Amino acid sequence: MNALVAQLRHRLVVSCQAYPGEPMRDPDTMRRVALAAADGGAAGIRAQGLADIAAIRDAVDLPLIGLWKDGDDDVFITPTLDHALAVARAGAHVVALDGTSRPRPDGRTLAETVAAVHERTGALVMADCATLDEGIAAAEAGADVVGTTLAGYTSYTRKGPGPDLDLVARLAREIDVPVVAEGRIHTPAQAAQALRAGAWAVVVGTAITHPTTITGWFASAMADAR
Repeated sequence: MNALVAQLRHRLVVSCQAYPGEPMRDPDTMRRVALAAADGGAAGIRAQGLADIAAIRDAVDLPLIGLWKDGDDDVFITPTLDHALAVARAGAHVVALDGTSRPRPDGRTLAETVAAVHERTGALVMADCATLDEGIAAAEAGADVVGTTLAGYTSYTRKGPGPDLDLVARLAREIDVPVVAEGRIHTPAQAAQALRAGAWAVVVGTAITHPTTITGWFASAMADAR
């Protein structure tokens, strides 16, 4: 077991991301959000974009999962090997990339990409998957961690209101690498349920670091009450 991955066992990883065009879409802002998450007890940070990754790596002494969202194709989370290498070189300890069965834009297989990241940078790889079969295949391809990040976010999976805890449980039973629960975890109770389902760690983003969405939840509930 890698020491960095062991450090995340049964702990919270906070995803510090803002969407393009939003007021918080700024590397220094995300650095400050990451510092606040660390103060609150986060054991790791997940960040998007090379500038954000570099800024957070310099400021926060926690395991850093990095990714680079790029392109309009189905595969846009660290879609190519070049993206993955850049993420590692920006300072990510773990490179998160699309771990689905969909073709990668550079034509490489997932296994080829994972091996190259390991060999050229020494960084670990987190495969963001959508299904049980994809998680099994990602583990076989050499991924160090498998996440449920894309469950409900592909054309062939259904998006529920909360996290896909069934997928978490099935992956935890079927593969030998740590399973990270991620996606639509909106409450502390859901995070705890994910651990009980077998998650090695839990990633929470929107419910902690996206005030636009959180404000919308409250505004919508109040509008319904009116």
